[in-house]
Amino acid sequence: MRRTHIAIALLVLLAGCAGPQPSGIADSWTYGDHPRITDAVNAVVVSGSPIASDVGRDILEAGGNAIDAAVAVGFALAVVHPEAGNIGGGGFLMYRQADGTVYSLDYREEAPSGASRDMYLDPYGNPTELSLTGALAAGVPGSPAGLVEMHRRFGRLPFADVINPAIELANQGYLVDSFRYRSIGGNMERLYLFPASRAQFLPNNYPPLPGTILVQRDLGQTLEAIRDKGAAGFYTGRVADLIVAEMERGGGLISHADLAAYRTYWRDPIILPYRGDTIYSMPPASSGGTTMGLILNIMEGYAPLPPFGSAELMHLEAEAMSRAFMDRNAYMGDPGFVHNPVDQMLAKSYAAERRTTIDPKHASKAGEVLPGLKDGPSTTHYSVVDAEGNAVSITTTLNNSYGSAVTVTGAGFLLNDEMDDLASAPGRPNMYGLIQGDSNAIQPGKRPLSAMTPSFVVDQDGQLLLVVGTPGGPRIITMVYHVISNVLDHQMSLADAVAAPRTHHQGLPNTLRVERGGFTPGAIARLEKMGHTVDEGGTTGDVEAIIRTPTGWQGVSDPRYGGAGSGY
Repeated sequence: MRRTHIAIALLVLLAGCAGPQPSGIADSWTYGDHPRITDAVNAVVVSGSPIASDVGRDILEAGGNAIDAAVAVGFALAVVHPEAGNIGGGGFLMYRQADGTVYSLDYREEAPSGASRDMYLDPYGNPTELSLTGALAAGVPGSPAGLVEMHRRFGRLPFADVINPAIELANQGYLVDSFRYRSIGGNMERLYLFPASRAQFLPNNYPPLPGTILVQRDLGQTLEAIRDKGAAGFYTGRVADLIVAEMERGGGLISHADLAAYRTYWRDPIILPYRGDTIYSMPPASSGGTTMGLILNIMEGYAPLPPFGSAELMHLEAEAMSRAFMDRNAYMGDPGFVHNPVDQMLAKSYAAERRTTIDPKHASKAGEVLPGLKDGPSTTHYSVVDAEGNAVSITTTLNNSYGSAVTVTGAGFLLNDEMDDLASAPGRPNMYGLIQGDSNAIQPGKRPLSAMTPSFVVDQDGQLLLVVGTPGGPRIITMVYHVISNVLDHQMSLADAVAAPRTHHQGLPNTLRVERGGFTPGAIARLEKMGHTVDEGGTTGDVEAIIRTPTGWQGVSDPRYGGAGSGY
């Protein structure tokens, strides 16, 4: 183990002890005071729901491997974390076996065969809300196929054993906590629009109070169909009929043929050397691994980095982020439809070229940062490490919180609004403010370009060091970057790395976004003097990460939201 990793391990041992904020963080920042840490000797799960994490731990203790636990957690999240856990959405798996082999599975949603380039524009060519709410916003779901496929290839326990806990939670109910209560309450207006959503999530037209039991028997029946028939139990038969009927009622496009044609894809992972370690992340149709890789490669050229929280560091990071996002938005899309210049974007020489365009003392002005190649929120994340050292990093999504807000009548699950991740109007911003190009324009069967960035860090000795991912729209990429850099570059414990305030720049709009109250007023003032437009906003993301320790593993759930870990 390298000396820096010994230091990291020692920091991990001290992570549960309250201490001062890492330097560069404002005294008003409170998230570091309440770390959510799970120490485990053998195996650990961290997710956006403590109930789902317990399900995964139970599967591991019953002899299941990391994939068994991940599949169980995925189905459980569809029940107990409805804002983002899903079977009506899609996601990405990164899987590292104990022997070091890494796999990636793409089960992203697809545009229906009836989709068209201008389907969300009004008569004047302006984007409408139809890509966000209602049946027309939904792409063909991929989550059931993805969970079934990863279990088919790598699972150890019988499939029924890993899905039955979710079925029990749906049929018998679970206790609603304060986070779920606030989450449903914050989305009442959209959920109320659709009868099945209103009936399921707003009993008596109000969110279920903390401590009440939420039962979802229609969802239980759908999960039983998947248990009994695998992916066919979702994409054909009764459940498929209910989806198509919902489309007909609400003006959506998903057909029986679209459902029957859906496929998952095993893809080659992104592999990125960084300061002696190796990072593995998700390839297209996710932009996450490539875009984060370009940010890291640009930052690798600055050694040592300025101190955490300094205006000098945040400036360099903002400039690296803006350049990476401009390339992402110009060149990347579904690999079945466009060529993704991944090798060029990840070349160290290209990062060096982009680095030369950064002025270390002044922010780039709007229009100065352009794509550089020539010719060429709601989501949730969970991480698992089992007793054999196999590891899973999964990010899965409905896109918006509660997706399209449409619950399939009789089937009990929410449909995604993933069509908004395609470019409804290339050159104009989507719900996250991303301005994307023709590479991500709407086409039948196309997978929307994603920012999901499930990742691993492996040290120079070939040992797994870190498992990490988060929800958060385009900020996913920069949040995963921050956690990795905080651990590797700034020598933070994982708890501090997750709790530390974050920044984000996505090129357009030309704004540096920072979490309010996280950085000192002096640092913010210096950034503004350098020419940055600084937007201090609320918190975002729900990082769920695991780090190797001298005694086993430590899971850390983001203190900003309602997740927790479980292990043994």
